[in-house]
Amino acid sequence: MNARALLLATLAILLLSACDRGVGDLERWVAEESQRPGEPIDPIPPMATAEVVTYQAFDLRDPFQRQASRAEDDAVEAGTGAGPRPDPDRRREFLEGFPLDTLNMVGTLRIDEIDYALIRDNENVVHRVSEGSYMGRNHGRVERVLGNRVELRELVQDGRGGWSERRVQVAMSEAR
Repeated sequence: MNARALLLATLAILLLSACDRGVGDLERWVAEESQRPGEPIDPIPPMATAEVVTYQAFDLRDPFQRQASRAEDDAVEAGTGAGPRPDPDRRREFLEGFPLDTLNMVGTLRIDEIDYALIRDNENVVHRVSEGSYMGRNHGRVERVLGNRVELRELVQDGRGGWSERRVQVAMSEAR
């Protein structure tokens, strides 16, 4: 075992003696590079502003529904259907981007005699809605805010060029 240790020590001394302590050329190169001026950095290009686009095709025929007849399709395109219609000039509200079944009522709030429902979206963000607010993808307008539910009136296409009203509720959900 001593012979092996002696051999390793001798080998280590030989290998280390081959190393050069002179790093003058490296220090010279670092000094030269430090003296050179750096290249100018290109300025950050200005960010392009995104154009805000409002979806306008909500009153057109649903491309995923069976086309019943050309006359009915013409009525849809002409907008001659009867019944209530959504306001195409109304600015869409944030909660209209979520399907109604992904929204949960988690509480109520009363401020200055106005009842608000606290609605949690599928990203766990809580929003405040009151009568007249809109939520859900079918033009759901909040009609009443009660202690345990929100009552909405949705407008859905009837397939004949018109719209029909549908009453729905979002009930208070269990805490999760």
